[in-house]
Amino acid sequence: MSKIRTRIAPSPTGFLHLGTARTALYSWAYARHFGGEFVLRIEDTDVARSTQDSVDQILESMRWLGLEYDEGPVYQMQRLERYKAVVEQLIAEGKAYYCYSTPEELDAVREAKKARGEKALYDGTWRPAPGKTLPAIPEGVKPVVRFCNPQEGDVTWNDLVKGPITISNREIDDLIIVRTDGIPTYNFAVVVDDWDMQISHVFRGDEHINNTPWQINIFNALGAPLPEFGHCPVILGDDGQKLSKRRGAVSVTAYEEGGYLPEAMLNYLARLGWSHGDEELFSREQLVSWFDGTHLNKSPAQWDPAKLLWVNAHYIKQADNTRLAKLVAVQLAKLGVELPAETVNTHLPQLCALLKDRCDTTVALAQWASKFYADVQVDAAERAQHVTDAVKPAIATLAEKLAACAWDKASIAAVIKEVLAAHSLKMPQLAMPVRVLVMGTAQTPSLDAVLELSGRTKVLDRLAKA
Repeated sequence: MSKIRTRIAPSPTGFLHLGTARTALYSWAYARHFGGEFVLRIEDTDVARSTQDSVDQILESMRWLGLEYDEGPVYQMQRLERYKAVVEQLIAEGKAYYCYSTPEELDAVREAKKARGEKALYDGTWRPAPGKTLPAIPEGVKPVVRFCNPQEGDVTWNDLVKGPITISNREIDDLIIVRTDGIPTYNFAVVVDDWDMQISHVFRGDEHINNTPWQINIFNALGAPLPEFGHCPVILGDDGQKLSKRRGAVSVTAYEEGGYLPEAMLNYLARLGWSHGDEELFSREQLVSWFDGTHLNKSPAQWDPAKLLWVNAHYIKQADNTRLAKLVAVQLAKLGVELPAETVNTHLPQLCALLKDRCDTTVALAQWASKFYADVQVDAAERAQHVTDAVKPAIATLAEKLAACAWDKASIAAVIKEVLAAHSLKMPQLAMPVRVLVMGTAQTPSLDAVLELSGRTKVLDRLAKA
């Protein structure tokens, strides 16, 4: 294959989870590094469990992560005629066959083999062989189609992550490639798809290692070129168990809703199984430049929410304030604070610039920003601690002078300095009670900046409650 072509092929039976997102990232970065192409395929042959909501969520996750694809989305259920044609070809060449064994018969065979201590493989009742007479076709039984897996020899490939892997053909079964309803199974459809789409490199989770021998044998039976395979170790949760749709995993879109930035998620996911020296923080352009398929870890990675928050905090500090304001406005709306477009475009970016150094998500940013737009509830204990009778005269003087001064940071700072001198106070003695009254907390960014962005009317109203 002259051109590098990779793919991601999620099943729309639930959300795009973090392991699949990481695989998508590696596939995308590898294709981009080599100037190749990246394909999105939706493996929707599990008709009973596939949903349009899941498809929409997958597409939204890819959009948010910025993993643009060059082809797709391609839907397997729109390719049934193609699968049917390939199956008919394999049957005609004696490389696949109809199997009429009922589930009850297959269960009985498996139990008998287990009782004898044998591997519970299909017994080959319906597999054609020279000189063999097949049973009479039973009435009313819909057949499956099985692939004639080689019965001798080994399957060997040089895995991009694991290195050389060999599995004996005696360890694997005559795979069902078409169900009784005519829908192809995963291991067959994926081969036809990768063949037709000229996929050169397949990155996926290492739970697929046991599927690979079947797929390689089907590729060989079709005379199709083999892609290279790279099986990435699983991601483990806090409990040491594999993150999955059914166990502990959170959807990619949940992180968007939780106030994470896509560049932080990409950075964190990339390092969760790959490294470039000691680099912890890097841009998407650097990732593409460095990601050549080497330095992928062979051991499972541990999901660390605290590390992700640290990475996200870094990118929030680096983010453009106008962009942040639009994201924070969405989070503010969830808190019941709806802002006019003019505020989002002018005032909110200034707030983001002031507040982002102390926030690790846009949710945290919105919680801070809400203090400037919505009513503030002053904690009774903080009020009692800081807004004492001794400091109330100074607060009254401050309010009087703020009512008349120019409303900019320098003028506000000058007024504060005057009040401190007039009442013989140190900055914390005045600043902390003012912060409690205006922001509801004794800990805020620079007081003059907070007052400036709060606005004269709001500041005076809140100070009057001393």
